[in-house]
Amino acid sequence: MKTETLAFVPLAKSLWPERTWARDLALALAGSLLVALAARISIPLPFTPVPLTGQTLAVLLVGAALGSRLGFLALLAYLAEGALGLPVFAGGTGGLAKILGPTGGFLLAFPLAAGLVGLLVERFGLDRSFLGTLAAMLAGNALLYLVGLPWLAAWLMGAGKLGGTGALLAMGLFPFIPGDVVKAVAAALLLPRAWGLLGRR
Repeated sequence: MKTETLAFVPLAKSLWPERTWARDLALALAGSLLVALAARISIPLPFTPVPLTGQTLAVLLVGAALGSRLGFLALLAYLAEGALGLPVFAGGTGGLAKILGPTGGFLLAFPLAAGLVGLLVERFGLDRSFLGTLAAMLAGNALLYLVGLPWLAAWLMGAGKLGGTGALLAMGLFPFIPGDVVKAVAAALLLPRAWGLLGRR
């Protein structure tokens, strides 16, 4: 007996269901623009090259709203824009040097994190409830750290500044956990409300 897999529609597809290349391009560029705007919120920290930014929330929201494929493509477009020198990275910066710098691992993980959140939304409809959205956001955050922290460690080692695992976590993980939790809760409050407005709980 063939078992059918239940699939859910991302928020953007529900609002704009007709799939065309123009729609996909518009949504992907809109997603990259949202992340670029969120990157303007940037707070440098004196003890680490990794700033506090609004990017993470935007990346995960883009993944949830656009789905795995378009979310991934939107963040690829974002990286391409930054690599070309457009001021889309944290604090209005750009250039390939930023991708090759200490925060490059986090940047390169953006498409993966958006794709993961989008996949969780499509497969399990996690954006329909508070706890589900919270779980999806935290999973996306975890993936960012899984890629970003080893990259940061390699960069610090190359610069002769790696002081051990504890120092690495103090520079790239611990200071950001409270903000990530707040962002995840904000998304968990926002997305189910959006579905409620559409009458699709």
